[in-house]
Amino acid sequence: MKINVLENSDYKIKFTLEGAGVGFANALRRTMISGVPTMAIDWVDFQFNEGALFDEMLAHRLGLIPLKFDYTKFNMLNECECGGKGCPLCEVVFVINRKGPGAVYSGDMKSTNKEVKPLYDNIPITEIGHEKNVKLEAFAHLGFGKDHAKNQAAIAVCIGYPLIEKDSGISAKQIVDAFPKGVLKLSGTSIEIVDPFKVDEFRDVLDKFKGKAKIKASDSKFAFNVESVCGMRAQDIVLEASKRVGKKAVEFKDLASKL
Repeated sequence: MKINVLENSDYKIKFTLEGAGVGFANALRRTMISGVPTMAIDWVDFQFNEGALFDEMLAHRLGLIPLKFDYTKFNMLNECECGGKGCPLCEVVFVINRKGPGAVYSGDMKSTNKEVKPLYDNIPITEIGHEKNVKLEAFAHLGFGKDHAKNQAAIAVCIGYPLIEKDSGISAKQIVDAFPKGVLKLSGTSIEIVDPFKVDEFRDVLDKFKGKAKIKASDSKFAFNVESVCGMRAQDIVLEASKRVGKKAVEFKDLASKL
């Protein structure tokens, strides 16, 4: 298999995967979405909540705040040596202690682990009135998106790499000129795809050629667009997902050999 990175930043990556089947590509996409463990707040212990939101609503908002963390330094709660009791290797506690008036933001969450914190400091949580107080402890653990949406790691899109087919009576330049600038480009007399996702988005521009040019999706080359919606880098999500798909394949092989 071959991988070609088209775009890469902290929280977004685009790449092509060549030499894989549809099943593998889809398994990788699904694992990036719901099979990579991320950290999120699971439960909240309220001491005072005199803010504008009920306990349940406030706990729900806290659970949806993306947390920045090092995924290599934490264990799943049910796999930790502490037996699920909660320890620094599987649990992080956030404390909020604010008096009104004013708004409570994610930056007001004080962590027991300086390396784990909200991805953004300006996420609004609740509003406190005059002489009111919010005091709580929130407990965060690793979890999977397949079990709860708050642990979803990424938004991942996978498409069959677009292949442009045309009749001999139509030139490559005509095809390139039909698309918006930056989607295709000429490489000699051939068409080179700059952005496969935009090709798919603007495929209807080929209607003007009345069936003499069309786009076909490859079944062995795929384009991925992965955007992190948690505190992990997009690149780390892809790497962790690939490891987990490989591990499942090995486990299946071992089980199949015993049949």
